[in-house]
Amino acid sequence: MAEIVGTKKPVPGFTGEEHPEIVDIRAMLPQPKELKPGQVPESMIKQYFEEGYMMIEKFFDPEELNPCRDSIAELVEELAQKLYKGGKIKDLHRDADLFHRLTELDKEFPGANILLHKTGKLPQSFMDIWGNERLLNLIEQIIGSDIAGMPDWSYDVRYPVPTRPLYHGIRVDEIVILNKDKSSPSHDIQLNIFIFMMLLNKDLGYQSVDAYKTLVVTVWIPFIDANQQNGCMQLVPKGHLKGKVGRHYCCWGDTWYVTLPEEEMKDTLGVDVNTAKTFPVPYGGILVFSNFLPHRSMDNVSDNIRWSVDFRFKKTGLPNGMHGLKDDVILRSSADPNMKVDWSEFSSIERLKLKLDKEGNRVDVSIQHLRNFGRIVKQNLVYEMVKSVRPSVSPSVCQHFG
Repeated sequence: MAEIVGTKKPVPGFTGEEHPEIVDIRAMLPQPKELKPGQVPESMIKQYFEEGYMMIEKFFDPEELNPCRDSIAELVEELAQKLYKGGKIKDLHRDADLFHRLTELDKEFPGANILLHKTGKLPQSFMDIWGNERLLNLIEQIIGSDIAGMPDWSYDVRYPVPTRPLYHGIRVDEIVILNKDKSSPSHDIQLNIFIFMMLLNKDLGYQSVDAYKTLVVTVWIPFIDANQQNGCMQLVPKGHLKGKVGRHYCCWGDTWYVTLPEEEMKDTLGVDVNTAKTFPVPYGGILVFSNFLPHRSMDNVSDNIRWSVDFRFKKTGLPNGMHGLKDDVILRSSADPNMKVDWSEFSSIERLKLKLDKEGNRVDVSIQHLRNFGRIVKQNLVYEMVKSVRPSVSPSVCQHFG
């Protein structure tokens, strides 16, 4: 595993508190005698709490997920059109399929992947999967029938190794984040992360310590057969059992990245990263894991982009770590079993609460809460990423992707 070199300073957010009772077998709910569609045997739920994860190889029919592929293709088309009209690319690369087109766009305009993630759009097809009745039935087995969706959903791109964008002279997914601190920018809300990540896999999140007692269920869904060649997931079994946030150090280089050294993970969590297990997940399968479980995506050494999405669920009413700035979406209610999901906030591009800074840039105000080791306004962050590989790029090219 690569090592991050930089000034080591403890970052805010470490409390030393442990809450194993919310993540281990004690948190397991009584299981139904008759299973609803999508629900699994009690032994699998038990594995989730004891090991921190479960994998279901055949959960969705491919026909259920194909509309998500179509939506991603539409987003890539929209991006290509913007870059083409802006004079940043000379070819729309419409002859390339879903698993190659963004790679071709990135060859002409490095950072295209990052810009794609700034659209903030949640397509209807993704809403349909997130609110899928069978999926909610499964989540109900873990956290009960009052279910909220977390605001930090993400559709993810795993670039083939030779074509990944660069940042500070290295491929961005070679930046290793050993991150277990919800108050730090991270791949997702997970408390325990060791991840070779592509920068901006999702909206940057700065979570507050009030969420350290919140169990979040992550569901990872690939849109291709995910395997060791194209970047499937690795997990560290039982790494969640202490229910503890590790001590982090800041910062790597001149970035906002904080690190959790391997020895710290071993000493604090009692787990060794060498025990990580690899999980190929076929198209239609899902990987379900605890937000306290260390995990990472593997390198993509194939020639296909590995597209995926991760949705997060928690019990309604518990803190989501977003400083009150981003609301959950209520997906199921025990008081109103026939409720209709209100997607209005999530389906809007402007779903984040934004303000203007003194220079007129749009700022995600959640970042302001942790300005001491954060920057970055969304547009400026995109600009910095693109500028690192295209020094001549104008800030104006990023203004449409805030």
